[in-house]
Amino acid sequence: MITKINESIVWHVGRPCKVSETPVEASPWKTMAGEILAAHNKGSGSELNIYFDNLISHDITYVGIIQTAIASGLKKFPVPYAMTNCHNSLCAVGGTINEDDHIFGLSAARKFGGIYVPANQAVIHQFAREMMAGCGKMILGSDSHTRYGALGTMAVGEGGPEIVKQLLGDSYDIPYPKVTLVYLTGTPNRGVGPHDVALALCGAVYKDGFVKNHVLEFAGPGVSGLSMDYRIGIDVMTTETACLSSIWQTDGKVEEYLALRGRGEEYRKLEPQEGAFYDDMITIDLSSVESMIALPFHPSEAYSIHEFQANAGDILRETEKRLEQQLEGKSVDLASKLKDGKLMIDQGVIAGCAGGMFENIAEAAAILHGHSVGNGYFNLSVYPPSVPVNVELITKGIQQDLMLSGALFKSCFCGPCFGAGDVPGNGALSIRHTTRNFPNREGSKPSDGQISYVALMDARSIAATARNQGVLTAATDIDYTVPSDMSYGFDSTVYENRVYFGYDKPNENEALIYGPNIIPWPEIPAMPEDLTLELASVIHDPVTTTDELIPSGETSSYRSNPMKLASFALSRRDPEYVQRAKDIQAKGIYSCIFAECPGDGSAREQAASCQRILGGAANICRKFATKRYRSNCINWGMLPLTLPEDIPFEYQPGDQLVLPGIRAAVESGADEVTGTINGKSYTFTIGPLTDREREILLAGCLMNWYALRNSED
Repeated sequence: MITKINESIVWHVGRPCKVSETPVEASPWKTMAGEILAAHNKGSGSELNIYFDNLISHDITYVGIIQTAIASGLKKFPVPYAMTNCHNSLCAVGGTINEDDHIFGLSAARKFGGIYVPANQAVIHQFAREMMAGCGKMILGSDSHTRYGALGTMAVGEGGPEIVKQLLGDSYDIPYPKVTLVYLTGTPNRGVGPHDVALALCGAVYKDGFVKNHVLEFAGPGVSGLSMDYRIGIDVMTTETACLSSIWQTDGKVEEYLALRGRGEEYRKLEPQEGAFYDDMITIDLSSVESMIALPFHPSEAYSIHEFQANAGDILRETEKRLEQQLEGKSVDLASKLKDGKLMIDQGVIAGCAGGMFENIAEAAAILHGHSVGNGYFNLSVYPPSVPVNVELITKGIQQDLMLSGALFKSCFCGPCFGAGDVPGNGALSIRHTTRNFPNREGSKPSDGQISYVALMDARSIAATARNQGVLTAATDIDYTVPSDMSYGFDSTVYENRVYFGYDKPNENEALIYGPNIIPWPEIPAMPEDLTLELASVIHDPVTTTDELIPSGETSSYRSNPMKLASFALSRRDPEYVQRAKDIQAKGIYSCIFAECPGDGSAREQAASCQRILGGAANICRKFATKRYRSNCINWGMLPLTLPEDIPFEYQPGDQLVLPGIRAAVESGADEVTGTINGKSYTFTIGPLTDREREILLAGCLMNWYALRNSED
């Protein structure tokens, strides 16, 4: 189904071939990614200094971003910056604080010249697709699933400080990334949806880091046979491969999509040039992809549903062992979900930027037409991605059809993806067409004895399972008629009536409106000459996600209150961490954590800032799971210390690391520093670091760096 080729390839006369077979000079700049990066780069050599066309954030990131930017000298938004309200849009936790954030967001859009999308109008990425993406553009978002490659836009999800840099006129700095060709052939079978392709891709490449920090470039004869919704559904999940960004070849379908949304001028044809040099290649025969299921707790734990059904007992027992290790010995019971050899599901959810696309919902309705989800424990919820899409679902009778089957339609809301909506019951197994199924992300709290499980599936197989009232079923095994006409329109009236489009119209006299939960960042100290650190947490899991570093769900309501939010840091992975960190802080020294591979998942800067606020000054690890988490650590003044995997790390909370002369080492440009733990010497890698990153670390954080720069001006 998916084959990896670990050799450089060249795009040549419409087919991939080896470098030695091409008569033209190979160049990475002849890829689509290279062309777009070159157009946005103000740097030279292999170091890229990128300036984006558009920025976008949602309501658990934009308050902190704007607060940081204001403290750093913000006067107006230099490019279109959209603030959507799709994460805390239910306004259901913590009294008035969610809506207070929304009011602040609108006041900031009016003051600084931004775009404000009110609550429940659109999820962040659907608004960007409908109103911002265009061929050859680049968009930076403070959400990890910022991916608009199917529309010819290279989009990157990063932590809030990288948005701040763009708001203040500074560049996004990266080495020239590797580019991997994803070569598509064939046509998907009936019942196989975009999530099936995406899960197969994640399962093939994630675990060995094959495309980590690469740009995925989708091309080949298989692209033309895919609708825009289908391409978008694959594209948004590329984040789960750990790649940096994505881009697709464009064609008439992209042109039609943009024209329908009043932005036909944003179209241009993109395709690799002859002689385009790639670092790696992945081939996907779409006709061989099957209905898939990704078991807890990662999208890469992927099996075909048929493979799973044939070996369900063995696979579930192995999964239980893996989860118990991941949850540090807490009891896990998935095997009880098998009844007479059939896996029983408790809940289905089709939602958001991946699952809520029109075609996914329309085909789910076709599968369920004339059937019932039943009146047992199984239930099904559907969340469309934007009001314009929902209007089309209503107009075409699709929403009514699903509701008659027993499904519930809900608002345009990202909540089920991160534990703020449709939280399953204790011990329940939920199947979801959403982006992630990390531990605790669905809302469970293992430390309180509450554990639920999420498996990822395509909307089509979720509907097939619903049709069988909770018995796991592949959509390819269901007899149904795919709608002959999947076209749908776009009415921008709701946006014209409700969205504040204020770009390039700042009003410096507009007052910012602060709610009582919107608290300024506390003072952050600069890097000292010498550094003494005490371990506050030691985690030997293969990967530590940002959801474990700072949980999602109800904690999202406190993203505007740094100290309140910090009290939740590592609470579902190491409940003693916060008190340990505070005790270390009271001693007048700094804390740090050790994790084998921290930072997989969300772009949330708070995974780093909460540690910093509690006195954290370093992360020690074997490697960072993502570029964006490492950047968050640096932007919050925490040293990124890495140790080789062959050096044992057998220390515990309370052990101390001493880094003498650390400030001088960072100032000198050193990529390695020497320190001692309990008197034993170790060499840590901190580089490569850009000059700006070194300056930020020395200043103590990005805000301090801007304050110093402004004082010098």
